Amino acid sequence: MRGTDKRSGELFSYVDLERRVRKDHPLRPIREMANAALAVLSGEFAALYSGMGRPSIAPEMLLRAMLLQAFYSIRSERQLMERLEFDLLFRWFVGLGVDNPAWDHSTFSKNRDRLLEGDIAAKFLAAVLSQPRIKRLLSNEHFSVDGTLIEAWASMKSFKPKGSGKDDGEGGGGRNASADFRGEKRSNDTHESTTDPDAMLYRKGPGMEAKLCFIGHGLMENCSGLIVDTRLTRVSGHAERLAALDMIEPRADRPRAITLGADRGYDAADFVEELRTLNVRPHVAQNSNRRRSAIDKRTTRHPGYAASIRIRKRIEEAFGWIKTVAGMRKTKLRGLDKVDWAFAFTAAAYNLVRLPKLLAAQQGGALCL
Repeated sequence: MRGTDKRSGELFSYVDLERRVRKDHPLRPIREMANAALAVLSGEFAALYSGMGRPSIAPEMLLRAMLLQAFYSIRSERQLMERLEFDLLFRWFVGLGVDNPAWDHSTFSKNRDRLLEGDIAAKFLAAVLSQPRIKRLLSNEHFSVDGTLIEAWASMKSFKPKGSGKDDGEGGGGRNASADFRGEKRSNDTHESTTDPDAMLYRKGPGMEAKLCFIGHGLMENCSGLIVDTRLTRVSGHAERLAALDMIEPRADRPRAITLGADRGYDAADFVEELRTLNVRPHVAQNSNRRRSAIDKRTTRHPGYAASIRIRKRIEEAFGWIKTVAGMRKTKLRGLDKVDWAFAFTAAAYNLVRLPKLLAAQQGGALCL
């Protein structure tokens, strides 16, 4: 019998969101782990809000919505609110009922800014990794570090001589003022962006385009491939090595030496010596291009060195997901602190995506490398 193409339009709704989401949906274990981490941060959330005024959007709902934004590559808060309006899966994950209206995108952004002022992202990352069943996946001996460029939310036209002001008085209709850079020498010493003063001009390699950007740094645990710590800094020739020391130092305070894998950009004598001072074995790829490497045979002769050099490349998988899927290739926030917050949060989102398979492999008796 052919069904009718008519809209029912019932007055009452009996939709149970919990029954609408299938039992084996990939978001179920992710939501469970995210909720456990958010419960740990309840006291941190309470400190950000006063006891007066109208109730705001619950911070737990805000962060769950931002996780969906990273998982599904949603470009803007306006699009996120549109998905929340009609997508039952999104409503279930965030915690909205079927009859609850979605928030206005500007209200969502303003409430999100309150969380950006606190160190919530780094604490959320730590809370996810501190759960007992997840902690068993992590080794406290073998790590890898690397950095990646995060393009700033600023136009090259905003890179002007310091003290020149924000507006040249040209242009109109919301357009940028016209600019002629021919023959002009620009550097971070004499120029800065009027849009985001924290962003700096950087060229990744010879012959490549210079961009206004930051450097995001990640510390990966080798056994699981999870990101255990992040930093975001201004660009400089020493930023990656300084951030690596900052992230590995708290983990080196133990009797037994730990290892740190890195690419050849970290092959510098002062960096290698500092790691050895911290009781960290520098499993750094040798850079023998027109100079002597700081890594000698006392390091390369061990089988663990070859394993670290092979496994360290997995951190590029995390950076690839963070920049392409989660949308951090070009940040939509301005200011070092806010971009740092977003980078740490997307690293936590990456871990949540990977954890269900890692936990399943652990139950199946699989061993980590």
